[in-house]
Amino acid sequence: MSKYKSIRSAGTGYSVLIEKRTIWISAVLLVLTMGTMIISTGMGSLYISPMNVVKVLLGVGDPAHQVVVMKLRLPRIVIAALVGASLAVAGAILQGVIRNPLASPDVAGITEGASLGAVLFIFLLGGTVPVQWMPIASITGALAVTGLLYVLSWKRGVDPLRLVLIGIGLSAAIKSLSYMFIISGPMQLAERSLTFMTGSIYGVSWDKDVITLLPWLAILFPLTWLQARILNIQALGDDTASSAGAQVQRQRFILILLSVALAGAAVAIGGAITFIGLMAPHMARKLAGASFGSVLPVSALLGALILLISDLVARTVFIPKDVPAGVLTAAIGAPFFMYLLYRNRNR
Repeated sequence: MSKYKSIRSAGTGYSVLIEKRTIWISAVLLVLTMGTMIISTGMGSLYISPMNVVKVLLGVGDPAHQVVVMKLRLPRIVIAALVGASLAVAGAILQGVIRNPLASPDVAGITEGASLGAVLFIFLLGGTVPVQWMPIASITGALAVTGLLYVLSWKRGVDPLRLVLIGIGLSAAIKSLSYMFIISGPMQLAERSLTFMTGSIYGVSWDKDVITLLPWLAILFPLTWLQARILNIQALGDDTASSAGAQVQRQRFILILLSVALAGAAVAIGGAITFIGLMAPHMARKLAGASFGSVLPVSALLGALILLISDLVARTVFIPKDVPAGVLTAAIGAPFFMYLLYRNRNR
């Protein structure tokens, strides 16, 4: 009996291969994610028990708790889950397309490009253009960096290791450019821009942040999952993919575009949160196998869980200070990245 289950869409020709255990793994991770969201919503200077949080969500809770949960904490929790899932899926796509376990939006410089786009939006258009347009600015910045990365990495093709190394250098250069804008600008705009460099989801709201990010992900997540079969083929290498009838370059362009869009939209709201796109796909492959029909949804849930836990620790352990969640993800991810470099040193 096959351990894989094929999900086919009648009349469209799309199919996705999923390991049967992925269904149970996804269900467990979904329960853990929802439980973490409820517990995290109740944690803070005013503790609210998980039962009372559930009552508020059902509309029968204490009015005082309702203000704290619905107005102050829940938007931040929802944004953490959405941003973490977006970055994780973006990283899974890059690792499949580039066929390099070290690839992720932040390592390749995509996150920094998106941050630069957001910083430029704040400095040049802030106050004149609605904030709902910021994801477009972030995605544009990420696309520009991705194009430059490909040009600099090209030498009779793109070598995966060269792409990662150039991406690290490009990321540092773009970050310094962003800081130059921050330092030279007005204090009010500089403080706002700094959130994109540290990866903070402090002060988010339903109307300006959740409603801005949600439509992008509602479109991009299904589109990405529909490309899971193509990702499986791309991961086999260009020669094998071409012999299987795949249009390698066109499909690669579409996949990278989806990864950049996911990372750019996430950075526009959550800032330059690093290493989730590196860690979550590795953990997903360990749990669910190599098929991207399994890796993508499990990565999304793991990414959401990682950022939820990181944000919970960042805002509760160091009270009264609210440490940016990106600081915690970097503290965890940097050693993980060095471990991957050591493990892949002879490849």
